[in-house]
Amino acid sequence: MDAARAPRWLTSDQLTALGLGAQIAAGVAYALSRHHRFLLLLAVACIVLNWFGDSMDGTLARVRHQQRPRFGFYVDHIVDILGATALMCGLGLSGFAHWQVAAAMLAGFLLLAGESYLATYTLSRFELSQGIFGPTEIRILLILGTLALLHSPYATIFGHRMLLFDVGGVIAAACMFLMTLRLAVKHTAQLYREEPLP
Repeated sequence: MDAARAPRWLTSDQLTALGLGAQIAAGVAYALSRHHRFLLLLAVACIVLNWFGDSMDGTLARVRHQQRPRFGFYVDHIVDILGATALMCGLGLSGFAHWQVAAAMLAGFLLLAGESYLATYTLSRFELSQGIFGPTEIRILLILGTLALLHSPYATIFGHRMLLFDVGGVIAAACMFLMTLRLAVKHTAQLYREEPLP
């Protein structure tokens, strides 16, 4: 959708609410898919709606010159935290990933998000994407993985049969932990240079 041609009744706050509601609904759909696998398709639809709301709310505010930088930053990121928590809880309850893996993914996300918020405050620079992965790429991977679950919830790695989302989740959690450590070292060194002792 072209933000400049969005209907006047549609507001950036409504898009933010849509994004959060869709992510919570995706978590619920994952949890219920334990009993009805076709609900994975509902989870995919909710992830697409979340992407739409999350990517368009700020764009619409900018096009209409209705930016509220502090309000927008706070609401956008508290919504991300709440939505990620709902999504990972749903995955943990789905049976398609062990709850320990879902908890590790949530912890990795929260650590990376926390580092990003601290860097924004101390360095006045917010980086949404890390390397080739940003929110859109992560959603695409999640959608592809969810569609693969309709075929089989398992993957065979080195002759061992494991849950597909356990494999992907462990990789994702490890990457987020490593990215957090790399950024923490980088930003600590930068701040140390910029604020030398007298």
